[in-house]
Amino acid sequence: MRLFLVRHGETHANVARQLDTAVPGHELTDVGRRQAHALARRLSGEDLGAIYVSDLVRTHQTAEPLATTLGLELVVLPGLREIQAGDYEMTTDWGPFVDAVQRWRADPEHTIPGGDSGLGFMARYEAAIRRISGDGHESAVAVSHGAAMRVWVSAAVGLDPTFFESRRLDNTLVLSLEGDPDAGWRLLAWGDEPVTHG
Repeated sequence: MRLFLVRHGETHANVARQLDTAVPGHELTDVGRRQAHALARRLSGEDLGAIYVSDLVRTHQTAEPLATTLGLELVVLPGLREIQAGDYEMTTDWGPFVDAVQRWRADPEHTIPGGDSGLGFMARYEAAIRRISGDGHESAVAVSHGAAMRVWVSAAVGLDPTFFESRRLDNTLVLSLEGDPDAGWRLLAWGDEPVTHG
């Protein structure tokens, strides 16, 4: 299948540089709402069978213009939620959170204090992706979150960590993938940039 994995639009927490991972999360800013409408214009020409969102409000608000355009209902999959920051929730010091997530490469059992372990995060995210693939659509959109997308795509496609050094994952950036959970995934494009890796 073709999977368009999308980061949500800009939120008030993004502007304040706060680590916002808990339910329900911050809403979109006016800029974020404009980004959501631009996303709808970009993807409305695709033959999409379904639109999936996490259980955080910002993914719903990002997907709603596209859903309205295509006449589709949003399918909520809590597994698409952001990596849970636990004790670091709403901090502006991202260092400990980033360090914990990077540690998962060598120690997937490591747990963010009060939040996700690497194994726990991957299990729930993989389950959500498997549900999407199992629904049988030839193409679908999943609106998710920046850190979660980076970690899952890296693992699913087998990306070297240096892949991200020159690439930003901005609000409403679309990652285009092809494949399925059993055969594996190939990353086709990072936004408008074609990708040959994977």
